[in-house]
Amino acid sequence: MTPIDDHFKRALAYVRPYVGSLVPVVVVSLLSTGLSLVLPFLSKVLVDDAILGQDFSLLLRLVGLFIAIPLVSFGMNVFSGMRYTRVSADILFDMRLDLYRHLQRLSPRYYARTQLGDIVTRINGDIGEIQRVVSEAALSWFGQVIALIGTVGMLIYLDWKLFLASLLVVPPSLFTLVRYRRELEVRVTRLRERSSEIGSFLIETLQGMRTVVGANAQNREVERFRGRNDAFIDALLSMRLYTYVAGGLPGLLLTSGTALVFLYGGYRVIEGIMTLGTLVAFMAYQARLMTPVQGLMGIYTNLATARASLVRVHEVLDATPDVVEVASPERMSTCRGEIRLEAISFDFGRGVEGLSDVDLHIPGGEVLAIVGASGSGKSTLADLLERHLDPQEGRVLLDGVDLAALSLEDVRRHIGVVPQDPFIFHASVEDNVRYADPEANDDDVMTAIDAAGLRSLLARLPDGVRTVVGERGRQLSAGERQRLAIARAFLADPAILVMDEATGALDPSSEAAVLDGYDRIMKGRTTILITHRLDLARQAERVVVMEKGRIVEDGPPTVLEREGSAFRELFLDVLAG
Repeated sequence: MTPIDDHFKRALAYVRPYVGSLVPVVVVSLLSTGLSLVLPFLSKVLVDDAILGQDFSLLLRLVGLFIAIPLVSFGMNVFSGMRYTRVSADILFDMRLDLYRHLQRLSPRYYARTQLGDIVTRINGDIGEIQRVVSEAALSWFGQVIALIGTVGMLIYLDWKLFLASLLVVPPSLFTLVRYRRELEVRVTRLRERSSEIGSFLIETLQGMRTVVGANAQNREVERFRGRNDAFIDALLSMRLYTYVAGGLPGLLLTSGTALVFLYGGYRVIEGIMTLGTLVAFMAYQARLMTPVQGLMGIYTNLATARASLVRVHEVLDATPDVVEVASPERMSTCRGEIRLEAISFDFGRGVEGLSDVDLHIPGGEVLAIVGASGSGKSTLADLLERHLDPQEGRVLLDGVDLAALSLEDVRRHIGVVPQDPFIFHASVEDNVRYADPEANDDDVMTAIDAAGLRSLLARLPDGVRTVVGERGRQLSAGERQRLAIARAFLADPAILVMDEATGALDPSSEAAVLDGYDRIMKGRTTILITHRLDLARQAERVVVMEKGRIVEDGPPTVLEREGSAFRELFLDVLAG
């Protein structure tokens, strides 16, 4: 099995559920093609029997058929084309949906090493190109094959010797098609890569426009943009050239076969071997033969672009998720909030060890602070708890059950994480908070907003809770975005709340408001505060100090302030002040 077979075989798996819907399309297309094959033969009857035979009544009947058959065929083509377009759109949506769902299963590490523009190009541009080829070519391919077989059969029936003469140009035509099609596929892949680079460049620089302007780098970025665009144009021109060559040159060679038909066919008519009507019909079929042959050649070149896009889509689908749900996961309807880490180790594989042999027990309802220098493994713990990552060694237990055995839905329902740099949607304040629970009532939303200390912000916003906060919440300050994410987490009402530097951008008064809201809303629930702030660590019942992926101290904050060397060294400047 060749690589091209593998990729198209995988694509055909999306077609199988729609076979029943495609049967009427195939039947109507077959009937339409069959009708179109009748017309050239009627020209033989028209010349030999109606005109040369001077039969006016036959002439009238034939003219009526010449009018009626194209009309009926047109109606059939409209029906089959519209129905096929709808079915093909559903098929390609299934592929796009599978790709999107797979992207949802990939861990943050995948997105850290993959440019967003490249992902968007594959899920949108590449599948869009596949859809274009499928919608334009697949149904056409079926009709072209039927037309080709039927036309060849009629040519052989009319005069097999003349047909053999017209085949002399076929071998060189096929050779040029196969030769340039391989080159075309290489250039299509290169074009996709250049397009992806432009998309990634635009997304990155638009998101970082403040930095670009602040560094007076506008002209430098314009030149980078120009360079990427020039590379794209070069790839586009190269692809277009090979498209013309691969699609046009074989057709030109085939067209030269028409001269042979005129020459040899005319000679046979002059010699009385064949009738003029037969030559006219043969030429009509010969002209129709060019259409399916050239159409199939064009489809063959289109398949090169589709395959290049399929390869890029399959590269994403073949990316292995770091976390996979077991076949029959356990469900956990209620959660006490007890967490136990047993001999947890995790290595990022880049020369930096994330966690090493970590043991930690967090009773349900405890407020625990995890402190340590950057890179000590604190945020890795948050990713393990929410199962964005799985430990390479050891187990994470929730209420005594291994997280790996639980359904991902239950894990993420019972464990909520507020990250340091939360994502805010281009939507209203209310919609961003309600994202955690779309069915929540207005009172619950406002309670969560109050708990996050956002009430004063709403008073300043033009439309209050319905104010749209802009792309990634850019109309809000960093601290306001964090409080919005905290409100979202409060509304989700998880059994365990992990705040990963979630108050890092807050001023002391805002942080105090948030903590006061926490005391009112989350009291009695397991809370893990990952923080660099001493004041926040002091709010915890217990503090864990981490160094180089290990727990080096564990105890109440008041005890660690007196006796914890690692704790005191971490907050030396604050304690000294």
